[in-house]
Amino acid sequence: MSHDEILRLHGEALALFGSRVHAVRDDRWDSPTPCSEWSVRDLVNHLTAEQLWVPRLVRDGATLAEVGRDFDGDVLGDDPVAAWDRAAVAAVAAFAERGALGRSVQLSYGSGPAAAYCTQMTADAVVHSWDLSRATGADERLPGHLARAALREVEPYAPGLAASGLFAPAVEAPPGADDQTRLLSLLGRRP
Repeated sequence: MSHDEILRLHGEALALFGSRVHAVRDDRWDSPTPCSEWSVRDLVNHLTAEQLWVPRLVRDGATLAEVGRDFDGDVLGDDPVAAWDRAAVAAVAAFAERGALGRSVQLSYGSGPAAAYCTQMTADAVVHSWDLSRATGADERLPGHLARAALREVEPYAPGLAASGLFAPAVEAPPGADDQTRLLSLLGRRP
Protein backbone atom coordinates (compact mmCIF):
# COMPACT_ATOMS: atom_id res chain seq x y z
CA MET A 1 0.00 0.00 0.00
CA SER A 2 1.37 3.44 -0.88
CA HIS A 3 2.14 6.00 1.79
CA ASP A 4 -0.58 8.26 0.37
CA GLU A 5 -3.13 5.46 0.76
CA ILE A 6 -1.98 4.71 4.32
CA LEU A 7 -2.34 8.39 5.26
CA ARG A 8 -5.74 8.69 3.59
CA LEU A 9 -7.13 5.65 5.41
CA HIS A 10 -5.68 6.82 8.72
CA GLY A 11 -7.26 10.24 8.35
CA GLU A 12 -10.62 8.70 7.43
CA ALA A 13 -10.49 6.30 10.39
CA LEU A 14 -9.77 9.12 12.84
CA ALA A 15 -12.52 11.22 11.27
CA LEU A 16 -14.93 8.30 11.68
CA PHE A 17 -14.06 7.85 15.34
CA GLY A 18 -14.19 11.62 15.83
CA SER A 19 -17.69 11.78 14.36
CA ARG A 20 -18.76 9.22 16.97
CA VAL A 21 -17.05 11.19 19.76
CA HIS A 22 -18.86 14.36 18.70
CA ALA A 23 -22.18 12.50 18.83
CA VAL A 24 -21.81 11.25 22.43
CA ARG A 25 -24.60 12.73 24.50
CA ASP A 26 -23.78 14.07 27.96
CA ASP A 27 -25.67 11.21 29.63
CA ARG A 28 -23.72 8.50 27.73
CA TRP A 29 -20.12 9.07 28.86
CA ASP A 30 -20.45 6.48 31.64
CA SER A 31 -22.25 3.90 29.45
CA PRO A 32 -20.61 0.47 29.06
CA THR A 33 -18.88 -0.48 25.82
CA PRO A 34 -18.18 -3.85 24.16
CA CYS A 35 -14.71 -3.49 25.73
CA SER A 36 -15.88 -4.98 29.02
CA GLU A 37 -13.64 -2.94 31.30
CA TRP A 38 -14.30 0.42 29.64
CA SER A 39 -17.02 3.03 29.74
CA VAL A 40 -17.52 5.36 26.78
CA ARG A 41 -15.24 7.88 28.48
CA ASP A 42 -12.58 5.21 29.08
CA LEU A 43 -12.72 4.17 25.42
CA VAL A 44 -12.38 7.75 24.17
CA ASN A 45 -9.58 8.32 26.69
CA HIS A 46 -7.75 5.23 25.37
CA LEU A 47 -7.94 6.37 21.74
CA THR A 48 -7.01 9.94 22.67
CA ALA A 49 -3.95 8.77 24.60
CA GLU A 50 -2.93 6.61 21.63
CA GLN A 51 -3.03 9.67 19.38
CA LEU A 52 -0.94 11.65 21.86
CA TRP A 53 1.84 9.06 21.53
CA VAL A 54 2.12 9.52 17.75
CA PRO A 55 3.92 12.89 17.60
CA ARG A 56 6.34 11.80 20.31
CA LEU A 57 7.22 8.50 18.63
CA VAL A 58 7.02 9.49 14.96
CA ARG A 59 8.03 13.15 14.86
CA ASP A 60 10.34 13.33 17.88
CA GLY A 61 11.76 9.80 17.67
CA ALA A 62 11.19 9.31 21.40
CA THR A 63 11.61 5.92 23.01
CA LEU A 64 8.96 4.31 25.17
CA ALA A 65 11.09 5.08 28.23
CA GLU A 66 11.33 8.76 27.24
CA VAL A 67 7.56 9.06 26.92
CA GLY A 68 7.13 7.02 30.07
CA ARG A 69 3.82 7.59 31.79
CA ASP A 70 3.09 10.98 30.20
CA PHE A 71 -0.22 9.78 28.78
CA ASP A 72 -1.37 7.48 31.57
CA GLY A 73 -4.59 8.28 33.38
CA ASP A 74 -7.17 10.81 32.27
CA VAL A 75 -6.08 12.77 29.21
CA LEU A 76 -9.59 14.08 28.45
CA GLY A 77 -10.01 16.64 31.22
CA ASP A 78 -13.22 18.66 31.32
CA ASP A 79 -13.78 18.63 27.55
CA PRO A 80 -13.37 15.12 26.10
CA VAL A 81 -14.43 16.17 22.61
CA ALA A 82 -11.87 18.98 22.39
CA ALA A 83 -9.16 16.73 23.86
CA TRP A 84 -9.90 14.11 21.19
CA ASP A 85 -9.90 16.71 18.41
CA ARG A 86 -6.51 18.14 19.44
CA ALA A 87 -4.90 14.71 19.76
CA ALA A 88 -6.30 13.49 16.42
CA VAL A 89 -5.12 16.57 14.54
CA ALA A 90 -1.62 16.21 16.04
CA ALA A 91 -1.44 12.49 15.15
CA VAL A 92 -2.55 13.07 11.56
CA ALA A 93 -0.02 15.90 11.21
CA ALA A 94 2.84 13.82 12.64
CA PHE A 95 2.23 10.90 10.29
CA ALA A 96 1.82 13.29 7.33
CA GLU A 97 5.17 15.06 7.81
CA ARG A 98 7.56 14.57 4.93
CA GLY A 99 9.36 11.23 5.32
CA ALA A 100 7.51 10.30 8.53
CA LEU A 101 6.16 6.96 7.30
CA GLY A 102 9.67 5.91 6.30
CA ARG A 103 11.00 6.39 9.81
CA SER A 104 11.46 3.68 12.39
CA VAL A 105 9.54 3.91 15.66
CA GLN A 106 9.88 2.07 18.94
CA LEU A 107 6.73 0.25 19.96
CA SER A 108 5.93 -2.15 22.79
CA TYR A 109 6.96 -5.15 20.66
CA GLY A 110 10.18 -3.56 19.34
CA SER A 111 11.28 -1.22 16.60
CA GLY A 112 9.29 -1.07 13.38
CA PRO A 113 8.35 1.12 10.43
CA ALA A 114 6.13 4.11 11.10
CA ALA A 115 4.00 3.07 8.11
CA ALA A 116 3.12 -0.20 9.89
CA TYR A 117 2.38 1.74 13.09
CA CYS A 118 0.03 3.99 11.12
CA THR A 119 -1.89 1.04 9.66
CA GLN A 120 -2.21 -0.46 13.16
CA MET A 121 -3.55 2.84 14.46
CA THR A 122 -6.01 2.92 11.56
CA ALA A 123 -7.34 -0.54 12.36
CA ASP A 124 -7.66 0.35 16.04
CA ALA A 125 -9.65 3.50 15.26
CA VAL A 126 -11.95 1.58 12.91
CA VAL A 127 -12.73 -1.17 15.42
CA HIS A 128 -13.18 1.27 18.28
CA SER A 129 -15.53 3.33 16.10
CA TRP A 130 -17.79 0.30 16.07
CA ASP A 131 -17.38 -0.12 19.86
CA LEU A 132 -18.31 3.51 20.43
CA SER A 133 -21.26 3.24 18.05
CA ARG A 134 -22.56 0.14 19.83
CA ALA A 135 -22.18 1.81 23.24
CA THR A 136 -23.96 5.02 22.26
CA GLY A 137 -26.66 3.66 19.96
CA ALA A 138 -25.11 5.22 16.82
CA ASP A 139 -25.03 3.63 13.38
CA GLU A 140 -22.71 0.61 13.69
CA ARG A 141 -22.06 0.22 9.98
CA LEU A 142 -18.42 0.86 9.13
CA PRO A 143 -17.41 2.16 5.69
CA GLY A 144 -16.59 -0.93 3.65
CA HIS A 145 -13.13 0.19 2.57
CA LEU A 146 -12.14 0.94 6.18
CA ALA A 147 -13.45 -2.41 7.43
CA ARG A 148 -11.53 -4.11 4.60
CA ALA A 149 -8.29 -2.24 5.42
CA ALA A 150 -8.61 -3.03 9.12
CA LEU A 151 -9.30 -6.69 8.37
CA ARG A 152 -6.19 -6.87 6.12
CA GLU A 153 -4.16 -5.40 8.97
CA VAL A 154 -5.52 -7.64 11.73
CA GLU A 155 -5.87 -11.02 9.97
CA PRO A 156 -2.15 -11.98 9.99
CA TYR A 157 -1.74 -11.64 13.75
CA ALA A 158 -5.33 -12.18 14.96
CA PRO A 159 -4.73 -15.74 16.22
CA GLY A 160 -2.28 -14.45 18.85
CA LEU A 161 -4.35 -11.52 20.09
CA ALA A 162 -6.44 -13.35 22.69
CA ALA A 163 -3.27 -14.81 24.24
CA SER A 164 -2.09 -11.25 24.94
CA GLY A 165 -4.93 -10.81 27.42
CA LEU A 166 -5.87 -7.53 25.75
CA PHE A 167 -8.47 -9.04 23.41
CA ALA A 168 -11.40 -11.38 23.84
CA PRO A 169 -11.14 -14.73 22.07
CA ALA A 170 -12.29 -14.68 18.46
CA VAL A 171 -15.85 -15.72 17.71
CA GLU A 172 -16.81 -17.66 14.62
CA ALA A 173 -18.11 -15.47 11.83
CA PRO A 174 -21.08 -16.83 9.90
CA PRO A 175 -20.40 -18.31 6.45
CA GLY A 176 -20.20 -15.60 3.80
CA ALA A 177 -19.74 -12.85 6.41
CA ASP A 178 -18.79 -9.40 5.15
CA ASP A 179 -15.46 -7.75 6.02
CA GLN A 180 -16.91 -5.85 8.98
CA THR A 181 -18.37 -8.99 10.56
CA ARG A 182 -15.16 -10.95 9.95
CA LEU A 183 -13.07 -8.15 11.48
CA LEU A 184 -15.23 -7.82 14.57
CA SER A 185 -15.44 -11.60 15.02
CA LEU A 186 -11.65 -11.95 14.84
CA LEU A 187 -11.41 -9.41 17.67
CA GLY A 188 -13.96 -11.15 19.88
CA ARG A 189 -16.88 -8.83 19.18
CA ARG A 190 -20.38 -10.11 18.52
CA PRO A 191 -21.76 -7.94 15.73
